[in-house]
Amino acid sequence: MNRGIYITANDKVMDQAIALLNSIRTYDKQTPIMLIPYDDNYQTVAAGLQQDYGVEIYPDLAFIDRLSKELQQIFGTNFFARPNQFRKQACWFGPFDEFLYLDTDIVVFEKIIDNLNYLSDYDFLCCDYQHLGGIVNVFTPAVIQNRVFTETDLQDMFNCGWWAAKKSLITAEDLTATFQECAAHPEYFDFSQKTSDQPIINYMILKRVKRRFNLVRRPGGAPGSWAGSPHFQRQENQLIDPKLGQPLQYLHWAGIRIEPGCPYWEIWEHYRYLNEPKPLAKTQNIAQKNLGTRLTEALGKFYRKFST
Repeated sequence: MNRGIYITANDKVMDQAIALLNSIRTYDKQTPIMLIPYDDNYQTVAAGLQQDYGVEIYPDLAFIDRLSKELQQIFGTNFFARPNQFRKQACWFGPFDEFLYLDTDIVVFEKIIDNLNYLSDYDFLCCDYQHLGGIVNVFTPAVIQNRVFTETDLQDMFNCGWWAAKKSLITAEDLTATFQECAAHPEYFDFSQKTSDQPIINYMILKRVKRRFNLVRRPGGAPGSWAGSPHFQRQENQLIDPKLGQPLQYLHWAGIRIEPGCPYWEIWEHYRYLNEPKPLAKTQNIAQKNLGTRLTEALGKFYRKFST
């Protein structure tokens, strides 16, 4: 039984890919990692990740391209904002018997592959609190009104940036049938924020996979993982969720641009420049932003003092 990690990337997200790989290799030197190119502009990132981290390229690039285009065309060529997100569905047909998929806007704080041990009891894993935010960015109320899913079913919604499963759990026929079902009922899905794969893949897993498990429901609970959560506390180069007193397993900047001043920038920056000097310009930009914030706060206090 071989295990591995899949990622998708192109040259545009080189910095994010480096941060992710630095974090993975901090805690795990051995697990194989495979790149599914996001588009045709991947040569630079592929070469760099292969040289520095041993990342291999998915062995059948023609299959990835064909699969993505076939799925996209079921809805129509111009329907999805980011149709290349569906290229990650090649995970089901790759070389790993058990696999973890990770988006590149993530850093991890543990040997993340060990979570696949739960696959001894389940077929599909996720690890987030997406369900607590309601059905937005996934479904519309029509799925409840038309009894497509129960309220209990919807408690298993997940973010598509972190998920794990067994190879061939979903077949090519399952993918095609799922997309055809969804294309017949676009009113079921919330694409308002330009999500593409998340609504469809949630539909597929909720409909077709019974033995699924969200790791945040494990005994003792689990920490959060979204960078939009402001309460995490830094402890050296990791984060702690004080609500549970547990270290985070990973941090995901879903929907957040990773740049100076963004939430937990210092954590991302640490892993991005773990093995190379940090560019001075990055530090200067942060200092300038911090100075601007302090000046704004000082002027606000001055104004309030003399206007009352």
